[in-house]
Amino acid sequence: MIAHLPAKTSFLRQPLHLCYSVLFAAFWLYTGLSTPDLKNWLLENTLSMVILLVAFYNILRFSDTSYTLIFLFLLLHVYGSQYQYAENPFGEWLKVQWHLQRNHYDRIVHLGFGLLLAYPMHEVFARGLGLRNFLGYLLPVEFILSLSALYELVEWLVADVAYDGARQGMVYLGMQGDVWDAQKDMGLAFIGALLAMCLTLILRRKRVQAVPKV
Repeated sequence: MIAHLPAKTSFLRQPLHLCYSVLFAAFWLYTGLSTPDLKNWLLENTLSMVILLVAFYNILRFSDTSYTLIFLFLLLHVYGSQYQYAENPFGEWLKVQWHLQRNHYDRIVHLGFGLLLAYPMHEVFARGLGLRNFLGYLLPVEFILSLSALYELVEWLVADVAYDGARQGMVYLGMQGDVWDAQKDMGLAFIGALLAMCLTLILRRKRVQAVPKV
């Protein structure tokens, strides 16, 4: 199932896109101005995805559904960067309410990475490469898993270089004493992407079945 794609009208004539951009910019500035750890915030907020979206806005136009999913993921990530992920207030609240042993906000973001970004990737493969068969659903899951692994490697390098192997680097990684933290993060992203593609396939089949046969 591919959502209805907007025509390539100018950005200023896309009210939903304007709204998302203003809200995101305001929230991004708020987290940057209120963060207790500016260095961590800067490291977390390379915002490569935003740069990519802006650069390719008039080349690859996503559906409003995809822009909504991307917007939600960026909010999750930026809110996480406001504090160390291991000290995120919402994660601390969940920890108290559910008597958890650790702050799980980073797990939520990794799950969201797969759950919210697999569908936009599906649109890229379906529209850009014309893959509307099984590969159009399989490749987004594989890409999410690959990007998750790449992110864990980059995160390790940043922590090692920026913090010179100090304890603060371990805090930045958000391991919280779990030696399998990276593997669990990748696993959650994989599960999220798998769920997203399964849901997309189910909705597509229902949509096809609902079309009256002539």
